[in-house]
Amino acid sequence: MSGFTVAIVGRPNVGKSTLFNRLIEERKAIVEDIPGVTRDRQYGICDWAGRTFNVIDTGGFVPDGTEAFEKEIRQQVMVAVREADAVLFMTDAATGITDFDSAVADMLRRSTKPVFVAVNKVDNHQRLLEASEFHSLGFEHIYFLSSISGSGTGDLMDAIAAQIPTGKEDAAPPEGLPRFAIIGQPNVGKSSLLNALLGSERTIVSEAAGTTRDTIHTHYQLFQKEFILIDTAGIRRKARVEEDLEFYSVIRAVKAVDESDVCLLLIDAQKGISQQDLNIFSLASKKGKGIVLLVNKWDLLERSTNTARDMEKGLRERLAPFQDVPIVFISAKEKTRILKAVETALEVAENRMRKVPTSRLNEVMLQAIESYHPPVVRGNTVKVKYVTQLPTAVPSFAFFCNYPDDIKTPYRNYLENKLREHFSFRGVPVRIFFRKK
Repeated sequence: MSGFTVAIVGRPNVGKSTLFNRLIEERKAIVEDIPGVTRDRQYGICDWAGRTFNVIDTGGFVPDGTEAFEKEIRQQVMVAVREADAVLFMTDAATGITDFDSAVADMLRRSTKPVFVAVNKVDNHQRLLEASEFHSLGFEHIYFLSSISGSGTGDLMDAIAAQIPTGKEDAAPPEGLPRFAIIGQPNVGKSSLLNALLGSERTIVSEAAGTTRDTIHTHYQLFQKEFILIDTAGIRRKARVEEDLEFYSVIRAVKAVDESDVCLLLIDAQKGISQQDLNIFSLASKKGKGIVLLVNKWDLLERSTNTARDMEKGLRERLAPFQDVPIVFISAKEKTRILKAVETALEVAENRMRKVPTSRLNEVMLQAIESYHPPVVRGNTVKVKYVTQLPTAVPSFAFFCNYPDDIKTPYRNYLENKLREHFSFRGVPVRIFFRKK
């Protein structure tokens, strides 16, 4: 999986979310024909021609008032230019070049990052003629497309994929120490956890959300445990206090996930798990990373006998269908159960590297298949003949059978549950493939 990140920027209602949904092949971002619909940062993975990259939709909520919304989008563009590997600048052929488009273009021309101008809503010949004015913006990479129909998006994606450094996709984890990324919403205690683990004020801790700025790699070697901690930590410069910190944290979190083997996802015990947490959780799972959910600030929560049990049950319902995720209730401030969190992360890292002997794998899984046969589809009886683990960084298994296309999601889930039941893959995504025998 490449760590290459593309940020989509532009003024409201030019089709950023529509293009984002097309790139990741999901209807994840809400699309309406009014500006300001997208309030949360959306992020996903685009897979094109065997190359993968991260995509971030920056179309956050824009307050009323021209000055306010121009300031908001300028901040997003500045952060995108500084943090993303490439910028996708969305414009609208129906309205032509606006003053704000020109202002954004002026900012992007000063950057050394690749900039791709996507002129949207070019859905007929007349629009194509009118869209030629966008060449005056002075960018090399200009693409005319329709994000709704998909016309023209192929050339754009080819150009973006060509920017990704070769030899970095689907790379195996680096040899040596496991890497743990501390991720989560602003002000949930990421830096406090890092400081508690290291026993020193390694990073600045503040009640102000967004104090943490830059990714820090720290070598942990205490209590007979050794690993690399990745924290999106650092000091916020006073001159940049007004930046769009939420967007900044999203890019940093996505990059930290790419660099890690196991993600320590922190949530606030008082606030619970948010949609943005679930988005990051889903992204980590898709990238094949191990996951440990840490419920922080447990000391501040009013608790009764079954508080932990009830909260864990609710969290697992939100995390479904990936429910085999370790959940640890901690207090970084009081240093409660933080070593338990470390031990759990090390266990998950070991699970992610587990290789099951082929003989044992077939002995267990063929018996499980014999106990519960795949459903008959269109009169076809599916017979699984052989199972093997694939040589990938993420636990992946190939089931060889006569009708691979006839095996549906419920039976795939059954096989995954059996793999988890007999071979410890707690906290690790498991990938299953069906191939023709």
